[in-house]
Amino acid sequence: MPTRRAETSQESRRLLVEAAATAFADRGYRQTTVAEVAELAGISRGSIPWHFGNKEGLLLAVVEHAFELVSRNTAEPRLPGPEGLRDLTDQSAAFVRQPITKLMISLLADAMDEDSPVHDRYVELHRAMRAHIAAWAEQPYDGCGLPEGVTPDDVGVVVLGASMGIHQQWRLAPDRVDLDRAFDSLQRILLAAVQSRA
Repeated sequence: MPTRRAETSQESRRLLVEAAATAFADRGYRQTTVAEVAELAGISRGSIPWHFGNKEGLLLAVVEHAFELVSRNTAEPRLPGPEGLRDLTDQSAAFVRQPITKLMISLLADAMDEDSPVHDRYVELHRAMRAHIAAWAEQPYDGCGLPEGVTPDDVGVVVLGASMGIHQQWRLAPDRVDLDRAFDSLQRILLAAVQSRA
């Protein structure tokens, strides 16, 4: 059984990760100080080096938390055909509304740098998301087929890129971009493409 001290330590760690996720999403990693994270979490700033070593360690913990959330959504195999496509795009639309998605997009600029501590984790995250989408595209289904020369991996790249682009546009101008309409349009475009090759 965990001791009371261990439970308190785990709770402090959780609060710091959540506070850092919020701060990094709102202000960016480089602009956020550990003091601001500690204040937002309501915990002594000395707890950050105790739990994470330094600010970079905190960042890695935040990204790992985000990765775990995404991994849960990509663990299930995709259903084939139109039903699977609807599920896939509905899942994407729901995911981009989550606060953790804003954080992931906010940290993307840092992840672009090969020396970034989160670069490799982002590479793996995007690989898993593309594979999740490709798993739908590679399943045979009566009445559907990919356009000539297009592979399931190609579909993974395009759909992930479209989903990220829709999310960015919606975050920038939520009053001008209808998220549901955008993902419904993406679904219709994909379905038309695969059915045209049947």
